[in-house]
Amino acid sequence: MSQIIPTYALYGESDAFPDLLHCEEITDRASLHDWQIAPHRHPNLHQIFVLLGGQAQIRVDGIHQIPALPFVLSVPRGAVHSFTFAQGTQGFVLTLPVSEFPAAFGESSALRTRLSAWGTAPLSEAVRDTVLAISAEHHGEARDRAVMLHARAIQLLCHVARGLPDTVAPTSIDKHMERFDAEIRSHLRDHWTLKDYSAALMITPTHLNRITRQSVGLSAARYIEARLFHEACRLLAYTRMGVAEVGYTLGFNDPAYFSRAFRRHTGQAPSAYRARFNPPEQA
Repeated sequence: MSQIIPTYALYGESDAFPDLLHCEEITDRASLHDWQIAPHRHPNLHQIFVLLGGQAQIRVDGIHQIPALPFVLSVPRGAVHSFTFAQGTQGFVLTLPVSEFPAAFGESSALRTRLSAWGTAPLSEAVRDTVLAISAEHHGEARDRAVMLHARAIQLLCHVARGLPDTVAPTSIDKHMERFDAEIRSHLRDHWTLKDYSAALMITPTHLNRITRQSVGLSAARYIEARLFHEACRLLAYTRMGVAEVGYTLGFNDPAYFSRAFRRHTGQAPSAYRARFNPPEQA
């Protein structure tokens, strides 16, 4: 019997998150799981692991390594990865939504080829210092936090890409996924069907499903839905739109239906989700 690989929207979680990126220490997550992270993958997220001290056994897409520390590991979306850490291993995990960083992951990016395949490299001082700066900014509340985080993340990805070996050109699956992502960005609010997207890509719905399952571990329909409700999460967290307005903006004609669909996808009502990131002011 083949092993079922869990697919996560966020490192260790099953729901979407609205922040520009996520940064945490290895100990924050690994210590809760006896220093072992089971095989899993993320359909929309690129991760950078910076290991500073201890030991880590890594397995990515079936390849096992025990790199000499300190090192940096780049894991593209869809790659199946797992870890066994020595107790007390120190380092950071940076999680980046691919759609938020077209300068690094977009079709015209000079970094795209090197970041499209997983790889490790010795840790440079530039990478270490940039990750530390991102961690401090991420956990702070300074003005223009999102702008600074975006700038720091691009800086980090440039440093990481410089250290990674050259990789082969993107595969036909990579290219189809890039085109699919572009069509979703353009028509997310039009509620295009799978048939609409496959027609725009000039491939069959069956072939599009095969591509998305191989690339990110989801059916094409589930991938479209995940992108739609990720955008809903962002609008609820970062704008002052009312819940009904968010629904209308995303092409839902019935606010009640939008609320039910949002709850079904995230496990929370839109108002409860918003309250997690916008707590009411104290009187």
